[in-house]
Amino acid sequence: MVISLLTNSLGYVLLSHANTVGYFAVLMVVQGASNPLYRIGADAMMADLIPPEKRVDAYSLMRLSNNLGVAIGPAVGGIIASVSYQIAFYCAAVGLSIYGFLMAFLARETLPQLNEERNQNSKALPFGGYLQIFSDRKYMLFIQAFLFTQISASIMWVLLSVYAKTNYGVPENLYGFIPVTNALMVVLFQLPVTSVTRRYATLPVIAVGALFYAVGVGSVALGNGFWWFWVSMVIMTIGELIIVPTSSTYVANLAPADMRGRYMSIYGLTGVVANGIGPVAGGFLNDRFSPKAIWYGGGLSGLISAIFFGYFSLRSHPNEESNY
Repeated sequence: MVISLLTNSLGYVLLSHANTVGYFAVLMVVQGASNPLYRIGADAMMADLIPPEKRVDAYSLMRLSNNLGVAIGPAVGGIIASVSYQIAFYCAAVGLSIYGFLMAFLARETLPQLNEERNQNSKALPFGGYLQIFSDRKYMLFIQAFLFTQISASIMWVLLSVYAKTNYGVPENLYGFIPVTNALMVVLFQLPVTSVTRRYATLPVIAVGALFYAVGVGSVALGNGFWWFWVSMVIMTIGELIIVPTSSTYVANLAPADMRGRYMSIYGLTGVVANGIGPVAGGFLNDRFSPKAIWYGGGLSGLISAIFFGYFSLRSHPNEESNY
């Protein structure tokens, strides 16, 4: 986590001096490689610190704080950037550095202490233990089903702004309220939604969340202006409120204590893979069929995920589907 924070801090300083596409590309590769280290560490640390029955609440709180930053950060950054882009980069670098040094000197390690024999066995695992994860059939089926939800979300986040402006003339300053609405909904409603979803078994909850993704993304095809697209985002965000803390908790509870970081890394990789598949698939549907086909495809992806999770729920043993 410290390496990730300080590497990103240095990246922002260097970005403030970047003046070519190649320079930007190299720096974005470095930041892209270091960013996941923090998230994986934070997710694993949360699982180390919090008992299983309270993890869904903890992940909800962490998600709330992240989205509060998403809601506040662009507004503050915009004000600073109006004065100087370079100062904006420096401010981001200072903030990351302060957090990095606080983590380095004040945070305590939470990695579970293993006995010597188990520690040696863990270190001796081939390919860092990932082969063991890939052979975990239950987990890999979950990851494959969750990937379809992530593809649906990536299509919404990457292509909606272009679609809305190109086809319906929605300007950037108006469209900006759509992602802000997503962040504000998480800040305001994540905890109340989690207080309801935590009463039910995991897989059915995730299936319902995926269904909201399907409806939210698919409904864009029926819209023709800002307010319809705004409602579509609201519907998808409800699915996000349901599915994200629940899925994070599911992975944390499923992973062995000494492999949580590795399980979380595969879980986090679904978003990266989806960002590589979703927009490209949406672009193909746009060019091959029609712009509306983007949203039919995105909705279908969410629906496939919901069907998979519903099927997994029906096949699960009752003891495996206990409440949080």
